[in-house]
Amino acid sequence: MSNTGAVDSLQNARERMTNTVGEKRLSALFDEGSFLEIDRFALSGNAGVEAAAGFGTVEGCPVYAFAQNSDLSGGAISRAQAQKIQKIFTLAAQNGAPVVGIYDSIGGRLQEGGSLLEDYGGILQKTNALSGVVPQISLILGPCIGASAMIAACADFVVMSQNAELTISSGGEDGAAVDAAKRGEAALVLPTEEAAVAAARSLLAKLPANNLDAVGFDDENDATGILQAGISAKEAAQAVSNAGSLQELSALFGASAFTALAGIGGISAGVVAYDGVLDADSCVKAARFIRFCDAFHIPVLSFVNADKFISLRAASMLSDAYAEATTAKISVLVGKAYGSVYLATAGCGANADYTMAWPDAVVSALAPETGAAFLWNDRLADSADPIGDRKKLIAQYAHEEGSPLKAAGYGLIETVVLPQETRDKLLHVLDMLSSKRVSTMPKKHNNIQL
Repeated sequence: MSNTGAVDSLQNARERMTNTVGEKRLSALFDEGSFLEIDRFALSGNAGVEAAAGFGTVEGCPVYAFAQNSDLSGGAISRAQAQKIQKIFTLAAQNGAPVVGIYDSIGGRLQEGGSLLEDYGGILQKTNALSGVVPQISLILGPCIGASAMIAACADFVVMSQNAELTISSGGEDGAAVDAAKRGEAALVLPTEEAAVAAARSLLAKLPANNLDAVGFDDENDATGILQAGISAKEAAQAVSNAGSLQELSALFGASAFTALAGIGGISAGVVAYDGVLDADSCVKAARFIRFCDAFHIPVLSFVNADKFISLRAASMLSDAYAEATTAKISVLVGKAYGSVYLATAGCGANADYTMAWPDAVVSALAPETGAAFLWNDRLADSADPIGDRKKLIAQYAHEEGSPLKAAGYGLIETVVLPQETRDKLLHVLDMLSSKRVSTMPKKHNNIQL
């Protein structure tokens, strides 16, 4: 073949695989000019592979990614596509870099028969093997159904555009993005594809490259929130975070637990806040987030204003997540911290490194209503106004028996701080815990309640 013919063949091959949907999306994900594609000219049958894949940088940090080409056979998964995706996971493992999968596919290429199960299984094995080793983000920008949805859901975070679909049902039922968010399957739902890609980039910037790496914030903006008595745990968590750094996750799932990644001074931290009664969804949401943070040595800050659990199984799961985590753990009691809630999220049962409380917090083995009824009920024997006096008795019990100073006297908390002192105290403790190392008993893993 002449040189001219070879150049023409190369040009034709480039044109065939240029400007596919997948390539455009990867170019948008990566820093400008940093994307290098792998296996660009690989074929699936007589056409190009239904996915683009490669590596580049996001905010200057290496990332590996693949994106399904929905404009090539609907992005249907073939053996060639599966091999390309598995190669991305292998390269990410070898180089200790995050993986982003961009999903937009009508499903599997059914003509390939039983081999399709092997292809799906290979990808599933790769993503699960890398869990806790490098961060993984699934970016759903179109249909993602059946086995593909199961693979996507194995990532640490699922980010969806509003018009995308995610469902295990091969028929596509209940796949709307907002439904996936309400089920706790999608951490973020954005109105447009561009916003979803930007959200994935923002998440990557807050995460370490792998489980041996660390991440910090170059921009140590002061917090803009106001810390004062009477605010919710969520508001306290927001107030201590660097201005503009907080990214809430899974907002539509488990409303009693607030989870977010945020900058606290120069440190990237996981923030959890509990308000009110903790239902099963809230415990599941918080437990998985804590386990993610622990896998990547991200400090966990817990803000507590909750009085009880609803589900024993879910409460045990949350307790296990805290107890097993060896990353730095700091708890701030801003309001109610009764009994099992205190034990699971802030006390020695949570294996917390440092626990502080605000002056008006209530730290008690029993809810004041219960404690007053069981222990002080005799004080109402001669009351002329039992209803009014009971309210006063409950308030007195909370003030006396639930006093944070009394809890500090028992060694249940390290200190009592004014709300406005909280951020400075957190910065100091985080700095002191930055080199924390823990030796654990030899075992494969906890048998966590699931």
